[in-house]
Amino acid sequence: MTEKLLFTGKTHISGGRDGSARSSDGTIDIKLPQPHPAAENLFGIAWSACYIGAIELAAAQRKITLSDGPEVDAEITLNADNGSFFLRARLNVSLPGIDRDVAQELIEAAHGICPYSKATHGNIDVETTLV
Repeated sequence: MTEKLLFTGKTHISGGRDGSARSSDGTIDIKLPQPHPAAENLFGIAWSACYIGAIELAAAQRKITLSDGPEVDAEITLNADNGSFFLRARLNVSLPGIDRDVAQELIEAAHGICPYSKATHGNIDVETTLV
């Protein structure tokens, strides 16, 4: 296996009442006065962006043209049970103009491509719904 570095994201986060987060490339620069729900929102954004790329790759591998871009509405919940914290995720996916069976195949294939899906597989409950 020949590993190839594709991208490195670099961020700086500060906590407290005046907390903030910024990326070294300037694409992200936000206030974070409270860690939650910011962490869940940022995780949902990052996972969704990666997942859309994975859907597009799965479509290209199958020579399927996506007439419109895929859309993902992510819900990441932080939960507690007896002092233990855990996440759950719901990804509602829209693939306009694609046959439902084909769209379902693409969203399932995307979980095998997306590094976020791979990282969370078996670690958090994930519900993926084609809408």
